[in-house]
Amino acid sequence: MPNDHLIEARGVSKTYQTKDGPVESLKPLDFSIREGEFISVVGPSGCGKSTLLKMVAGLLPISGGTLTLAGKPINGPQKDVGIVFQSAVLLAWRTVLKNILLQAEMRHMPKEQSLAKAMQLIEMAGLKGFENKYPWQLSGGMQQRASICRALLHDPSVLLMDEPFGALDAMTREKMNLELQRIWSASQKTVLLITHSIPEAVFLSDRVIVMSERPGAIAAIYDIDLPRPRTLDMMGSPEFAVYAKKVRAHFYSQGTLDH
Repeated sequence: MPNDHLIEARGVSKTYQTKDGPVESLKPLDFSIREGEFISVVGPSGCGKSTLLKMVAGLLPISGGTLTLAGKPINGPQKDVGIVFQSAVLLAWRTVLKNILLQAEMRHMPKEQSLAKAMQLIEMAGLKGFENKYPWQLSGGMQQRASICRALLHDPSVLLMDEPFGALDAMTREKMNLELQRIWSASQKTVLLITHSIPEAVFLSDRVIVMSERPGAIAAIYDIDLPRPRTLDMMGSPEFAVYAKKVRAHFYSQGTLDH
């Protein structure tokens, strides 16, 4: 059901122990993500966005509170999540198909089913005809599409993305935003996206979580009530500008809305 809370955080905090004493990275956070939602997290550098994503993935332990996935506490790496990083992290000596199938090898998934699923994902991501190409033969955007396919191969319910388009040029990034919207719509996954780009967050999301300076806390959560599927032309609309301005005001209280 779309209203089910797939991920729930209640008073979730993170404190690192250092030789100089404890350092608070995240203040207690409260939020929930419904099944099938697209949620973005924006905030200044160093506010703990990536730390939050790693805790949801089970790659970092929480220091306090409760964090659950499908009603179960997150303890250790989660099988039901896929992760996409800023760099595509593809192996140079493996083709697109073999890079995607690396997920199946690591998880000891059945070969025939994995191959069929990989080909289905390749088609969905617009990579058909490139399955036997090597990473160096692909553009940055195509490499990231392959990395998204790899993250989806084991059919996780949650896709976690940590600045996946941060290294791309502006035009490629806009194209990838359209691609990600299409892939999300087709795959019906729950997505948690970490981004520095306010337009990207508004364009893609059902809701945007705004975080404050470190130690990170939730400053606001905005519902983005724009029709789907969204087009790049919408970025020039007054409605889009209102949302972007609201989010931007948390970081540039004295500034004006840029374009």
